[in-house]
Amino acid sequence: MARRRKKLGDILVSWGLVKQEDVDKAEEFAKKNRRRLGETLVELQLATEEDVTKALATQFDMEYVDLDKNAIPVASLRLIPTDIIRRHKILPVSQENGRLKVVIHDPLDLETLDMLRFRLNVELDTTLAPKSKIERFIEQFVSEIGRSIDETMGELKRELPDEQEDGQMASNEADAPIIRLINLIIMEAVRGRASDIHIEPMADRVRVRYRIDGVCLERDNIPKNMQGPVTARLKIMAGTDISERRLPQDGRIKMRIDGSDIDFRVSFLPAYHGESIVLRILRPDSVRIGIRNLGFEEEDYQTFIKIIKRPNGIFLVTGPTGSGKTTTLYSALQELNRPDRKIITAEDPVEYNFTGINQCQVKQEIELTFVRILRSMLRQAPNIILVGEIRDKETAEIAIQAALTGHLVFSTLHTNDAPGAITRLIDMGVKPFLVASSIQAIMAQRLIRVLCTECKQPDPAPDRFLLRLIGITDEEAATHTIFKPVGCKVCHGTGYRGRLGIYELMLMNNEVRELAFNRAPTGQLRRAALAAGMKPLVGDGRIKVLRGVTSPAEVARVTQMQGVVAE
Repeated sequence: MARRRKKLGDILVSWGLVKQEDVDKAEEFAKKNRRRLGETLVELQLATEEDVTKALATQFDMEYVDLDKNAIPVASLRLIPTDIIRRHKILPVSQENGRLKVVIHDPLDLETLDMLRFRLNVELDTTLAPKSKIERFIEQFVSEIGRSIDETMGELKRELPDEQEDGQMASNEADAPIIRLINLIIMEAVRGRASDIHIEPMADRVRVRYRIDGVCLERDNIPKNMQGPVTARLKIMAGTDISERRLPQDGRIKMRIDGSDIDFRVSFLPAYHGESIVLRILRPDSVRIGIRNLGFEEEDYQTFIKIIKRPNGIFLVTGPTGSGKTTTLYSALQELNRPDRKIITAEDPVEYNFTGINQCQVKQEIELTFVRILRSMLRQAPNIILVGEIRDKETAEIAIQAALTGHLVFSTLHTNDAPGAITRLIDMGVKPFLVASSIQAIMAQRLIRVLCTECKQPDPAPDRFLLRLIGITDEEAATHTIFKPVGCKVCHGTGYRGRLGIYELMLMNNEVRELAFNRAPTGQLRRAALAAGMKPLVGDGRIKVLRGVTSPAEVARVTQMQGVVAE
């Protein structure tokens, strides 16, 4: 037999917050005016809204959230479209394993909860907070430009017809709101330090997400009938064919935002529900930050400087897409860019232009490949060569020949760790003796988010499992302050602001060269490199946790996700 739920009035009386006669009076008033008891008690000033909400939490066996203590990260507001947050006065807290945790003010609003389950395709875990505090929280952390976007979308909903062919431009009357909407989305992303804007069509809506500090955050949903005009407007801005909807297209947009010229690389990809669009935000200053600001520890910094100032050999930087390889190599070229040196690059594509560096763009459609550019650039008598990426055996062999004939060659490779690059090159078909003799050093890297200096707080009880995972002992945890993210206006509630690199720098010594020559497996190469003093990625992250730069959870997320385990 189901347990009978205790009445709200009885809970408040048992807590000594109201008298029984006041509850009886309120119940009579609520019945007469078709109101709920809790609302009536607050309205008649017989109980506070906070007390009533706490009693409701007890009544429905739910968790109560004190928003005055900023108990939720504001970045989670991106988990639910802003219009839903404002309309239904709900706050998303976190999403994990297909379950979304939300703060609500009415445990009986089952219609809203069912709508969320259907629209977001998640199961819900609900917590309670007073309605007025939820409203205050939303107003405090949703930006003015966000309101402008919502207002513009509201205007467009009124002006655009419900049904519209994909790719068809809006009517002249609606052109201005569409232009304003696109401009506002771009401006908000740039001001929010986003690296990408994702506009993704779905069955019943168009999802807009920003990638900030490497993490995708949902901004809002554009109504489905606005998909065509939004796509067409972006195609016009990017200089691509507005009528082509079956093939992928790439374009570029240049805009002046807050006094800075910002480039956007735009990609259109036909998908099941329409064209998926990604705008890559290219800020020239982001790759001119200098080697000192990349995140190297002092020992690795000194080693890195010595490597890039060698007269010849190959220096490889490895890591997945978005791990900062391009920024690292451009910083090295900036350090070496002097009038007495000739630097040539082969890139696909050229994203940033640098004075004093000869940059060549790969163009597959006219067979201007990495290989062809490399062969030609060697006749240009360069001192330093940058190959955007080693993708095949032919490119690798020419780069190696360049290194063996007196050139300093920089390039990238997609491997999880530094020793894996040697195995990858040999697997491509490059002879082991060429790999062993030409490579000077290999560096693997990742980007970790930096704790916001305005709101980070010491963690009195850090997760011991996470600490062990990244190699921090109980003694180290006791003698160092471990910090945790909190969230504030400065970091838009994420608890993090900006990113730094963590590095795994492997120098080629005699033992490693001999192992490479003998086609040793990656594990054996790794053990030899560690024995020679290589600091693993997770070890570099551990140092940054002990210095209070980042959190244990962030280092574990970035390193363990790639399968890099503490040695």
